[in-house]
Amino acid sequence: MFPTLPYLEWIDGRTEAAEHDFGSSDLRSSADDGAVVPEPLRGRSVPDDTSLRARVAAEYDADEENVLVTAGATQANFLAAAAAIDLASTPDADRRPQVLAEKPGYQPLVVTPEAFGARVDRFLRPDEEGFPLDPNRISNAVSDAFALAVATNRHNPSGNLSDRETVAEAARACGDADGYLLVDEVYAPYVRDDDEGASSVRAFGGPTGAGLPNTVVTGSLTKFYGLGGLRVGWLIGPTELVERAREVAYHLSPVAEPSRRLARRAVHDASELTASARDHLAENHELLESFLADHEALSGRVHSGSPFALLSHADATGDEFAAAAWDRDILVVPGRFFNRPDHFRLALGRPPEEMAAGLDALSEVVESFAESE
Repeated sequence: MFPTLPYLEWIDGRTEAAEHDFGSSDLRSSADDGAVVPEPLRGRSVPDDTSLRARVAAEYDADEENVLVTAGATQANFLAAAAAIDLASTPDADRRPQVLAEKPGYQPLVVTPEAFGARVDRFLRPDEEGFPLDPNRISNAVSDAFALAVATNRHNPSGNLSDRETVAEAARACGDADGYLLVDEVYAPYVRDDDEGASSVRAFGGPTGAGLPNTVVTGSLTKFYGLGGLRVGWLIGPTELVERAREVAYHLSPVAEPSRRLARRAVHDASELTASARDHLAENHELLESFLADHEALSGRVHSGSPFALLSHADATGDEFAAAAWDRDILVVPGRFFNRPDHFRLALGRPPEEMAAGLDALSEVVESFAESE
């Protein structure tokens, strides 16, 4: 019933084994030292009795009934897809609900809806235009059985950031077809104050589609705040979808209470954590931008403020480049996992000093293909 996820199987254990990790896109401030309380949360005050759900709702200017706290963004996306597909189901067993997933795209968001009986079709985010979200491509791809369109913001793997107006147009396209739009916003806080996509409607500093009609957004503390060990995420959406997701969630493990309490601390001090993460983000973005500019053999685009990008080498496929890097204990992700086999994703999530050293080593990989000709 549940398809395999080759990307997650491939990357399992590699981030820990690599000397230089360009597979992780979460902004980790330091290595895991085994402590129960993550380093960014140590010494911070314990907030009042306001629930985590209430704090997340306040951040998104949403009602609590429209928020569901989950065990990470993966679970949030799982529940959102399950709920949307279930709400769209008809008595006609031969008519499978249609889900539209962006291409290129993050593999679990493409594959998981199949487990709920959906037929997954794709809509293109075109390379030559910088991988923008084009609502017209959704409109042109919907069928009579349409249930859900799935997008990421920032786009994973390219780093393209969509503004709220574009997301609103995509939501209207889905609404016109009597379906929902799911936006995975784990990378939305990856912005600078002058980023064009950073609209006035924000959550955790980044643009959000929360509150738009027939739109559900997901987020977590993993990427921007580097708190993946907590496994805390959330979804925000229309009342009927959130209620159905809440019912489905009883089939899954709930958020662990220690994680919930630490997450309350993180959200309570979000402004301080955000300032630190923003500095981390800016340094890594500049490193990535300079690295691309320094190597003529590489092509691609580093979007404004993004610490990750989808790149290609003039003389190597994505698999060839990733294999050559791995031979030197450097982890990069082959583009085939994102439907772009000639590319690779390069993500700078670790501390800037570690990333700078890693890029020096990766430069040798870039140059090695020219030397082998």
